[in-house]
Amino acid sequence: MKQYSIFISHSWAYEDNYERLVKMLKNDPRFNFKDYSVPKDDPIHNAPNSIALTAAIQNQMRFCDVIIMLAGVYSTYSIWINKEINIAKGFTIPKPILAIEPFASERTSQVVKDNADKIVKWNTGSIVSGIRELA
Repeated sequence: MKQYSIFISHSWAYEDNYERLVKMLKNDPRFNFKDYSVPKDDPIHNAPNSIALTAAIQNQMRFCDVIIMLAGVYSTYSIWINKEINIAKGFTIPKPILAIEPFASERTSQVVKDNADKIVKWNTGSIVSGIRELA
């Protein structure tokens, strides 16, 4: 079974969404992945400045097949979302972005959706299919 390398962009203020997504993906027996994301307890956060943090995130994304962004409205207000989009799009071969619309959301991030290569709903089947399609 193929292993997909993914980077899940997330606001650490909404860490529970990240954890739920990872759990959903781990519980799918037909899907194998390596997570290059930067959870809140990762030492990358000790980077001395935003330039070093940007470089660290770029190094994480470098190995990924797909960048996943949660399209919750909070993403619009994240200072890092535009930086992460620019990093993903800035590789010689841009990294595809999969946007996930949060479960039962009425408002979503237009910034994420405008930059996504594919937009899916919050369910395991559509997320896994989206990753496979973009990878």
